[in-house]
Amino acid sequence: MKDTIKNAKLFVCDMDGTVYLGERVLNGAIDFVKRAKKSGKEFLFFTNNASRRKEDYLAKLDRLGFEECELMTSGDVTISYLLKNYRDKTVYVLGTEALKSSMLAAGIRLVEDASADIVVSSFDTELTYKKLCIACDGVRNGAVYLSTHPDYNCPIDGGFIPDSGAIAALITASTGRMPKYLGKPYKETAEAICAMKGVKPEECISIGDRLYTDIAMAKNAGMTSILVLSGETKAEDINGENKPDFIVESVENLSAFL
Repeated sequence: MKDTIKNAKLFVCDMDGTVYLGERVLNGAIDFVKRAKKSGKEFLFFTNNASRRKEDYLAKLDRLGFEECELMTSGDVTISYLLKNYRDKTVYVLGTEALKSSMLAAGIRLVEDASADIVVSSFDTELTYKKLCIACDGVRNGAVYLSTHPDYNCPIDGGFIPDSGAIAALITASTGRMPKYLGKPYKETAEAICAMKGVKPEECISIGDRLYTDIAMAKNAGMTSILVLSGETKAEDINGENKPDFIVESVENLSAFL
């Protein structure tokens, strides 16, 4: 692992379950980030959690003691995808007001009914039954169906809460249609990260707590993967599919290699 970390140019680091849980910073996380930056590595936080604006996450990281961070979310990837492929189309967002405000600021045309050309579902901590019905009606009407990210659960201090993938599964059960997922582990995300930082996939290390997002993105893109056992995935969950290159208990264990 030491040589792999030494030769890497960019760390792509998850947030929920990797460096913090809720408002609790995980042991050694701040020191790891500081050491990574001092060693000359580029460092990018990436979270699939699109329920907040980028500015909100940066403020939280600063409040928790992580200084001068760079950040990208699955919401950013979704916005880029919409602007590239559906710039003049209308969009219904099953998501938080924070996600909606980010989309509006980017010039995306949002509507509040099932007439939308595109339905985007996400991790909606403000979910109502009315919003769910509108999304399902829009999908049944033939709208393009996108989801910001596939995570089933969001780790919190003391357990988990349903995430974007769980909400999308409900819509699929009602409508019979699967969304096109964005965020980790999909190629649009790896491409956006590499383009933003000017690196090649093989020069990147993806660090996170989920096999089917953090580790799968690394496998799909040709990045090195490091799984931490501080969040969703436990040791007994690891099998042949999306097996990480390295496994550690937490990011605290990585500081010794910097």
